Amino acid sequence: MQRHLITSAIPYINGVKHLGNLIGSQLPADLYARYQRGRGNEVLFLCATDEHGTPAELAAAKAGQNISDYCKEMHEVQAKLAEGFCLSFDHFGRSSSQENHKLTQHFAGQLEAAGLIDEVRETQIYSHVDERFLPDRYIEGTCPECGFEDARGDQCDNCTKQLDPTDLINPRSSISGTSELERRETKHLYLCQSNMKKKLEDWIDGKTDWPILTTSIAKKWLNDGDGLQDRGITRDLDWGIPVKKGDNAWPGMEEKVFYVWFDAPIEYIACAQEWVNSGKGKHWESWWRTDQGADDVTYTQFMGKDNVPFHTLSFPATILGSGEPWKLVDYIKSFNYLNYDGGQFSTSRGRGVFMDDALDILPADYWRWWLLSHAPESSDAEFTWDNFQGSVNKDLADVLGNFVSRVTKFCRSKFGEEIPSGGDYGAAEHSLFENLTAQIRAYEKYMESIEIRKAASELRSIWALGNEYLQSSAPWSVYKEDEKKAAAQIRLALNLIRIYAILSRPFIPNAAEKLMTAMQCDDWSWPKNLEEALNKLMAGSEFIVPEVLFQKISDEECENWQSQFSGTRSKGD
Repeated sequence: MQRHLITSAIPYINGVKHLGNLIGSQLPADLYARYQRGRGNEVLFLCATDEHGTPAELAAAKAGQNISDYCKEMHEVQAKLAEGFCLSFDHFGRSSSQENHKLTQHFAGQLEAAGLIDEVRETQIYSHVDERFLPDRYIEGTCPECGFEDARGDQCDNCTKQLDPTDLINPRSSISGTSELERRETKHLYLCQSNMKKKLEDWIDGKTDWPILTTSIAKKWLNDGDGLQDRGITRDLDWGIPVKKGDNAWPGMEEKVFYVWFDAPIEYIACAQEWVNSGKGKHWESWWRTDQGADDVTYTQFMGKDNVPFHTLSFPATILGSGEPWKLVDYIKSFNYLNYDGGQFSTSRGRGVFMDDALDILPADYWRWWLLSHAPESSDAEFTWDNFQGSVNKDLADVLGNFVSRVTKFCRSKFGEEIPSGGDYGAAEHSLFENLTAQIRAYEKYMESIEIRKAASELRSIWALGNEYLQSSAPWSVYKEDEKKAAAQIRLALNLIRIYAILSRPFIPNAAEKLMTAMQCDDWSWPKNLEEALNKLMAGSEFIVPEVLFQKISDEECENWQSQFSGTRSKGD
């Protein structure tokens, strides 16, 4: 049995996430976690809310709430939505947890002792109107690299260039909108990433199986311009993890907190501690420390491309720089952007379909299937309502749903609600075994390599093989001449429904559960030997005809939703 540690990039606490956020990390991570569990492997799947930094402060201020109360409330909202989308986290933590406070301060102490932290006097932006220093995300302006007018002070969302607030052209406060800003001297801690360049280079060069998107971004940050830069790890904020060296004070830093990019990835480890402390798990160290068993763990991270620099460079610099035996990531699956109907999804601008809105109009499996089968792996993808309607109707309703309906209803009408006996499998059935086996092995290959669109395509082909068999064998015609032969055909088709439930569960878990329930079975064992697996449902065992698995989306519904979501989101977060 293999052991798989899986983490999804942790979502910001500032409101409900849109579908682009969902497919960029959490949903594909869940797909992989479910697949590995289905293969009988041990999985620890972790995620959390990212609760520090300016996005949290700004969102709480906008909501008129105390920031601590706001974060607690929004964590509950995001946890409920994750459950609604069937995200099977073993633990959904919080970066504001005491476990993360302690661990972040521990890492800071280790890095300082290793000579990898400098105290740097620097010039930062001070706002007279707001009467405070403005951390990076409190400042917006024009990106000096690409000219994007709404770049943030830490990074441009358009070109992904990492920035300092002083780099922006025509900077303005995101709190008050004022341009009355001045540069003032202050003191902050910097992680000396440049001292780690060779170690990081060697480590990344050894990851020959990483996606091109991941390695190209990592190497760009390592080598472009002046190469890997030292990075500030503290900020002038009230909300965050207080700056300490382990349990000890850090003189001169008493009024500062750690920068969110530093503490947020550490939450992956702290989240495992939370999992244990909540009573849901045991021995978190065996997943995260190579001196306590984690050397046999395969660690996979999922994230959007904007998060790649932090996870390929900054977080590994923290881990390696600590000098302690922490588990490093083995594989980083990164994604391009999902755009929305001719433009960009945007949380801050409320543009697109958000997770709560999506669940209000259709069950989770509809969205899961479309998003995963159109995952933005090799390039950006675009959500359109016409494409969504076509995919749901053709794939889920016409292929999978139609097969299940035809088989179960025909059996009920001719043999009753039990697996029919009699008849033997012939050449057509054995040909189906061979074709299905080849398709399932291809599906497994793509799932193992996390090629999601290819895996979805193979799964659809597996569904289609059932329809092709049903059409060519025509049990409704055979029944008139040879009842036993028709019984064998239908027995095989009913067993195929169980196989479809097992294979489809990572993509559409609710539908898979309905199929298994309809077959009155709880055997989810993976079909390693297909001919044996297709005889699991024995003659005489009962089944029930399920309700319609997937309702088709009408043209009217599609047009209404396109109109409903054509502007900006009005629902409160």
